[in-house]
Amino acid sequence: MEKKDGIPERLERSSRDTPRAGDLPAGRLAPAEAARAWPPNPCQTGAIEGAAQRVSSASRPLQRPISSFLARTDDERQQFDIPDFELVKRQRRLDKSKMNLLLSDDYLLQDYPENITNTIRSGHSTCVRFNRKGDYLASGRGDGTVVVWDIETMGVARKLRGHSKQIQSLSWSRCGRYLLSACAGWKAILWDLQDGKKYREVRFRAPVYGAELHPWNHHQFAAALFEAQPVLVDVQDRKDVQHPLPTAPEHDTVKQTTTAMIYTAKGAHLLSGTSKGRLNIIDTTTHQLIYSEKIAERSAVLLLRLTESGKDLLVNSNDGIIRTFHLPDLSAPDLDPDTIQLPLEHKFQDVVNKLRWGHVTFSATGEYVAASAHNNHELYIWERAHGSLVRMLEGPKEESTYLEWHPHRALLVACGAETGRINIWSVTSPQKWSALAPDFVEVEDNVEYIEKEDEFDIHPHEEIQKRRLDQEDEEIDVMGPVGNKTELEQEADNFRVPILFDLGDSDSEDEFINVGFGTLRRKSPGEQDDGEGTGGEKAPPKKRGRAKKK
Repeated sequence: MEKKDGIPERLERSSRDTPRAGDLPAGRLAPAEAARAWPPNPCQTGAIEGAAQRVSSASRPLQRPISSFLARTDDERQQFDIPDFELVKRQRRLDKSKMNLLLSDDYLLQDYPENITNTIRSGHSTCVRFNRKGDYLASGRGDGTVVVWDIETMGVARKLRGHSKQIQSLSWSRCGRYLLSACAGWKAILWDLQDGKKYREVRFRAPVYGAELHPWNHHQFAAALFEAQPVLVDVQDRKDVQHPLPTAPEHDTVKQTTTAMIYTAKGAHLLSGTSKGRLNIIDTTTHQLIYSEKIAERSAVLLLRLTESGKDLLVNSNDGIIRTFHLPDLSAPDLDPDTIQLPLEHKFQDVVNKLRWGHVTFSATGEYVAASAHNNHELYIWERAHGSLVRMLEGPKEESTYLEWHPHRALLVACGAETGRINIWSVTSPQKWSALAPDFVEVEDNVEYIEKEDEFDIHPHEEIQKRRLDQEDEEIDVMGPVGNKTELEQEADNFRVPILFDLGDSDSEDEFINVGFGTLRRKSPGEQDDGEGTGGEKAPPKKRGRAKKK
């Protein structure tokens, strides 16, 4: 092989015939030839650098904050179809969430609970439910008492007595002021937590499986009854109105009852499950069935849950399979009932031990699904992204009957079947005080503090008054989230359960016993069923014997 200046002729010819990036004039090659000739030889350094630049430029817009879109022109903003004030609100919420994450330092930890961190008890709890903000937890007891817990202090805020049978279900209003409780004694009570009294009491002709309050209207709720048609109850007037709802399509002649009901996110439709495995969608305005599908073969639907966005549905049936579905937008104006589809996302089951699931719930973000099993003391947590089991929570050696996930935190509560205690699983986060202030420094030993020159100076009154006037001249933010909140959302943010100073109503256990002047003790379990008394002490036993004759 001939060489020219020390370079083989074959290599020189191949490098000369190969087109390069700078040697491709526009229109010189045909489209097919250009596709075959481009890109150039990847072994060349220039091609690799160009590819790296293209990758970096393609990924750069993903890292831009929302505030960068505010600098776009009006034409560019119309392409995104997002108003300016919406972008400002999103950026503020993003900055606020980042600040909260830095302060709590929980973003470095797992987003699902790991172990038990607390246990609370008031009687034998059978069901629990968080309110929308997550600052209160309502628990229903076996004796018909409803207890409202303060999550921050883990103390009892209210005790509501009005039922005589076991509490079956609990449901909060969006504002957090009203609480709906349904028991096995054929009635449901709507409580007003402002004064702790009954707002309305509704009686039915059959025991109640469960009742769900409307997400936007506390005067309306739906109830599933035992061996009877479900009803939609309106308590707007002095006399409640009960509208019967369908259970199955007209062509289905199999006898079945509604066992679970839940509202959609906007409250325009009801999702119901039947004892024969059907999933129904009911219009709350016309009270008509617009969709029905059999999702479980000959197995009752036990529970229905939705994510906070209302786009994902969780169904627990009696066949040992937990199903998740993607829910379409049922409030769309162009919705056609004939085209409604509920695509199945995942099936969670134990194919080895054939466990039956007792209660299921979504996580705060909807990324995880938690479940308790019958005759098993462990709690199972699956990840929805891959459908895999990520955690088995070891708890007390008893079965958990009811589960509830905190709406904003990695916190899970469960009721024990035997003891009735409420066990709380959460993430133990280490305290990081340096995140509270940028100039805060953590030290292991005591150090001598050097005072700054003007740190503790006393400023004159005129200067303090001038600073106060300058603060009054600052512009007030009227376009922020607080200014755009509706009346219902402002009520939800402002409402707090009033503090009770009565020791008996605010205690976490059942009762106190007065054993002396200024001395109290808790009533022992053997004294729970004793007769009521002012002091709580037993009367001395009567002496037995013959009476003396006078």
